[in-house]
Amino acid sequence: MKITVIGAGNVGACAAQMLAVKELVNEVWLLDVSEGVAKGKALDLYETMPILGTDTRIYGTSDYAETANSDIIVMTAGLARKPGMTRDDLVVKNASIVSDCISQAVKYSPNAYLIIVSNPLDVMTYVALKVSGLPRHKVIGMAGILDTARYNSFISMETGYSMKDIQSQLLGGHGDTMVPLPRFTTVGGIPVTDLISKERLDAIVTRAKNGGIEIVNYLQTGSAYYAPGTAAVEMCEAIIKDQKRILPCTVMLDGEYGFTDVCLGVPVVLGKGGVEKIIELNLNADEKALLDDSQGHVKKTIEDAKVMLNMN
Repeated sequence: MKITVIGAGNVGACAAQMLAVKELVNEVWLLDVSEGVAKGKALDLYETMPILGTDTRIYGTSDYAETANSDIIVMTAGLARKPGMTRDDLVVKNASIVSDCISQAVKYSPNAYLIIVSNPLDVMTYVALKVSGLPRHKVIGMAGILDTARYNSFISMETGYSMKDIQSQLLGGHGDTMVPLPRFTTVGGIPVTDLISKERLDAIVTRAKNGGIEIVNYLQTGSAYYAPGTAAVEMCEAIIKDQKRILPCTVMLDGEYGFTDVCLGVPVVLGKGGVEKIIELNLNADEKALLDDSQGHVKKTIEDAKVMLNMN
C-alpha cells in the first residue's frame, strides 16, 4: 500500500515518520512545493529506518505524478497559526492551497481516501470534499481525535490516573468551538464527574478548547505538530487495518444531528470503507444547544470560503 503526505512541514514529517515506524504501508511519499525540502526530509527519515528496524520506504517529491495510485492522501499543507490568530484567520489562503493540492492529488489517485489536517479543519474538509468530487465517506477531517487527546491528557494531569483508562467523546468544530461531553467521559469506566469537581472539569474543557493556541503562544513561530501528525496516523491505521474504531472525526453531514451541507466533528466508525457509520448520540438540551452554536459558526465560515472560491 502507498500513502502520500502533502506538506513536508513539521506536521507532515511527523506523520510520515509515524507511518513508517508503524509499518502501515510499503511506501510513504512526502510531497511539497519545495522539492528540496521534501527530498531532504524524506531521506533523513528514511535513514532512521535501519535504527528503528523497519522496512518502509520514504520518498520526497514535488511531482504529483509520482504519488499516483496512493491508497490514502494526508493533507497537511497550509499556513500555520501565529500568536493572536484564530484558525478562521487562515481561511482565505489555506482554502486556496487545499483546493489546488487536492485537485492535483486526486487526478493521479482517484480512489484514495483523503485525511485532512489543514486548518481551519472543518472548512478545509468541506473544500477538499467539493474539489475532489469524492463521496463523503472518503473525505475525513482529523479534528476530534486531536481534541480528545488534549482533553484526555489534561484529565490525566488532573487525576494522576493512566491515560490508557480515559475514554471520551466530543462533537462540533475543531478547537475553539468544540463541544466536550463530560457525560460521555469515563476513567476506567467511572464517570469523570465522579472524580473531578465541576469547577476543575470546566477549566479542563476550556484548556482543551484552547489547546492549539496555548502551544502557538509557547512556540511563537509555529503551531503544534507532534499530536496532529500522530492523530492523522491513527486514522490511517484504522482504515488500513479495518479496525472499526469509533473515533471523533469531521465528516459531511446529511441530516445527522439535524444538520446538512456542513462538515462537523461527530463520532464515526472508521474502517476499510472509510467512514462506515455516523453515530448519533442522544444529547440532552444543553449539549444540543452547544452543538447548534458550534455548527452555526462552522457553517458561516464555510459559506465565506465558498464565496471566496466561487463554489456552488
